[in-house]
Amino acid sequence: MARREIDTDFWVKSMLGEAGIALTAQGGGTKEIEAALQTASKAGTGRAGYPEFCGTVKGEYLIVIEDKADLDRHLERDDRGLIDQAIPAVQDYAVNGALFYALHLAKHTGYRKIFALGISGSEKRHRITPLFVNERGEYKELAELSTLISFAEANIDAYYTHEVLGVETPVEKETAQILREAQALHEDLRSYGSIQDKDKPLIVSGILLALQEIETKTFSIEMLSGDQVGKTDGQKLYDAIDANLRRARVSPQTKLDLVLNQFSVIRDTKVINEVHPALGKTPLRHYTEFLYKSIYQSLRYGHSAEDYLGRFYGEFMSYSGGDGQSLGIVLTPRHITELFCQLVDIKPTDRVLDPCCGTGGFLIAAMHRMLQQANTEGERRAIRQNNLHGIESQSYMFTIATTNMILRGDGKSNLDNEDFLKCRPEQLQLKGCNVGMMNPPYSQGTKQTPNLYEINFTEHLLNSITKGGRVVVIIPQSALTGKTREEQAVKESILKHHTLEGVITLNKNTFYGVGTSPCIAVFTAGIPHDFEHQECKFINFEDDGYRVAKHVGLLETSAARDRLQLLLDVWHNRVTEYESRFCVKTTIEAKDEWLHAFYYFDDSIPSAEAFTQTMADYLSFQFTMLTHGRGYLFDNAESADGKPEGDP
Repeated sequence: MARREIDTDFWVKSMLGEAGIALTAQGGGTKEIEAALQTASKAGTGRAGYPEFCGTVKGEYLIVIEDKADLDRHLERDDRGLIDQAIPAVQDYAVNGALFYALHLAKHTGYRKIFALGISGSEKRHRITPLFVNERGEYKELAELSTLISFAEANIDAYYTHEVLGVETPVEKETAQILREAQALHEDLRSYGSIQDKDKPLIVSGILLALQEIETKTFSIEMLSGDQVGKTDGQKLYDAIDANLRRARVSPQTKLDLVLNQFSVIRDTKVINEVHPALGKTPLRHYTEFLYKSIYQSLRYGHSAEDYLGRFYGEFMSYSGGDGQSLGIVLTPRHITELFCQLVDIKPTDRVLDPCCGTGGFLIAAMHRMLQQANTEGERRAIRQNNLHGIESQSYMFTIATTNMILRGDGKSNLDNEDFLKCRPEQLQLKGCNVGMMNPPYSQGTKQTPNLYEINFTEHLLNSITKGGRVVVIIPQSALTGKTREEQAVKESILKHHTLEGVITLNKNTFYGVGTSPCIAVFTAGIPHDFEHQECKFINFEDDGYRVAKHVGLLETSAARDRLQLLLDVWHNRVTEYESRFCVKTTIEAKDEWLHAFYYFDDSIPSAEAFTQTMADYLSFQFTMLTHGRGYLFDNAESADGKPEGDP
């Protein structure tokens, strides 16, 4: 038993180290805490007693940890359902012991923000229960965690604000503000201009480009006078856009012309160039003033400029038809674009290709992360000019992506307006890209158009990346099951030439409102899969710390950082022991369904609620597939080998 307790202590110490938290083992770390512990015996004798770990974070938060090797020694409750504070429970149970020390320290020190953590088990299977104790000796039980990252110096303020005080964090407040602004602008575009969904993001992008010309004093909002004799407001904005694109050195000329042509909607739409009686100005001036105040100044002077525009676009597009669905696109949430960069451990020297780049979310996330690591101006210039490549088939989305990159200082923007599937992989390899990221079009493939299956896009990207490169894609879970003969053949072809590293099953609401159950697949390009020795990770990340809020969409909770830390620790082998319900590591075959649910065996008897929920999830999935023209997945006409189901 003693040996197991020591192992648990070492494991907890390693978690503290990973989170960058410096606590003292069997001590307090300060004279005040040490003095208080001189009378903190759990036996109630008034003698000295010491928790497993104790110390402060940021000088104001006191952290107390008690741990036990056995999970059944985690927590004991009394007859009232409260945490038992009797001496036997305090001595024998992790949470009870942690609470005892926290209450003692609250009484005998000046600390007003105390977290007591009871930890039991091992790296593979464990529980972490946090409590908050205030100066009055009152405690609050908080949601269980998987790691200690929430108590790191960079996170603990937000954790305290959200979990203890129950109020919005600064990030949540900013998100709510962005949501309100996006909704307001959407309503104004509809009310004052009757603008089509397709044109709304173009108008927003164009105005943001024009506003950059304020810095050169070649454009000002005051110039938008509603003049109908000389240049209209739309023409003035169009001229400013033209000047800004040339200043950003968008080339070649054909690309410049293509982008400018998309912005002609600003110049040529009559209703937004005429003074509106309710506004006393043209709708274009109204939109420009709104964007200058709400968005441009945040981009120009805000500390989170890289994030702000992306979040605004995401919310704005959602009001234009469910995350851009009416535009034929599904925008990737920001936390997923950032996760891609973390999964492939992107470096400043990497060269990234996104062949279905949409608004440029993956490229922007990659650029932001690479710039953070760059040490010299030369490295930063190389990242912006040479290391980011994108392809987008739809002209208006290509224009938005180009604008998105320019607004972030990437004037060169190696973006091409082409059909990715018509691009030859050997030609794309000449770009020298060693990282591929993609969110391909969903539900386009049918038996009549098998080349549009998501798995086919995946293979085409793998063939376009240099040997040994890393490729990560987000696709529907159904794309990895090989339900049709054509999809199964592509899976076999992929493994003949490339290596599957693993698949992460995501929260079903990742694309909230779209009805797609997504997953992330990670590959190594150009190296055939070693069926005998290559073990793939299949991770269930449905519980990712994000929840759906009514009328808002997907929101990050304080548990998100904790869940992400566990995912990355397992993915990058920093944690090597884990429960199979979270991760299964195994060899594979092409015919397998490359999903955690296929390899995981749960021998527990499901509750009635779990059974009902599973049936509801299945029916929802079936309905989604039927409405997207993939009903053949549920008939018995043909199996993956081309034979009728049931035939020998």
